[in-house]
Amino acid sequence: MARASSSPARLLLLLLVVVTLLSEAAAVGNFTAESRGARWRSRRARRRAFENGLGRTPQMGWNSWNHFYCGINEQIIRETADALVNTGLAKLGYHYVNIDDCWAESNRDYQGNFVPNRQTFPSGIKALADYVHAKGLKLGIYSDAGSHTCSNKMPGSLDHEEQDVKTFASWGVDYLKYDNCNDAGRTVMERYTRMSNAMKTYGKNIFFSLCEWGKENPATWAGSMGNSWRTTDDIADNWGSMTSRADQNDQWAAYAGPGGWNDPDMLEVGNGGMSEAEYRSHFSIWALAKAPLLIGCDVRSMSQQTKDILSNWEVIAVNQD
Repeated sequence: MARASSSPARLLLLLLVVVTLLSEAAAVGNFTAESRGARWRSRRARRRAFENGLGRTPQMGWNSWNHFYCGINEQIIRETADALVNTGLAKLGYHYVNIDDCWAESNRDYQGNFVPNRQTFPSGIKALADYVHAKGLKLGIYSDAGSHTCSNKMPGSLDHEEQDVKTFASWGVDYLKYDNCNDAGRTVMERYTRMSNAMKTYGKNIFFSLCEWGKENPATWAGSMGNSWRTTDDIADNWGSMTSRADQNDQWAAYAGPGGWNDPDMLEVGNGGMSEAEYRSHFSIWALAKAPLLIGCDVRSMSQQTKDILSNWEVIAVNQD
């Protein structure tokens, strides 16, 4: 595809870059040298605290929730991995294939272990991870810092943190999204600290994504616990929701950096609720914010228009620089 400098996407990206740089320049003027130094020292300390060698740039991949919700199965996951490779998206950096909620049975086994849903994931998660790895990709999974996940259809990991991380590691899981429902009256800090400690001991090769919804300003503390943290509530597939999430996320820009990233939620590009121009803006804003680029549509049947947006290597380069 021609890369004419006058294309709408390039002009939009340039405008967003200029606005962002001007905003950052204005913000710098509001801080004394002393306060800037203190904040930089704090950020450096934060990055040293959770150093598993992952997340040197914002994570890229795909997640099942925005399009499929609970309607997932192993065939969809396998076909999605195939599509990421066949469309060339994998070569651009979209490596994580992340299963969201509803993948497990409603009860643990007699030893207290997760049991993959026998109807939708009959081959088990280990076999699925092997398939995804054979494609040169990585498999992600989902759990919750509560008694049950947000769907209430499967158990959460509260009080099973070490056991569950050991299970995920034995299956070859590469990524954990950790949600915030059904907290049993216990604090965010207690629940996420427990899982973070388990990850540091038993899940050192697993990217840890905290999905706390930004309720307690996780950008200020989650860098010591994981590789990314949600700064907002869930996104919806419309312009107002997308721009409000971008605004909420922007205030925490100073806390993001290699090893730990602000997360304004997954991409809605291709799900049908916005225009092409709005989706291009959505993708560009996420890229400039150094947000995770996690595709949320069905890549098996996406339009050429959607593919073009998600494949814009110049925008991706801004995000991954």
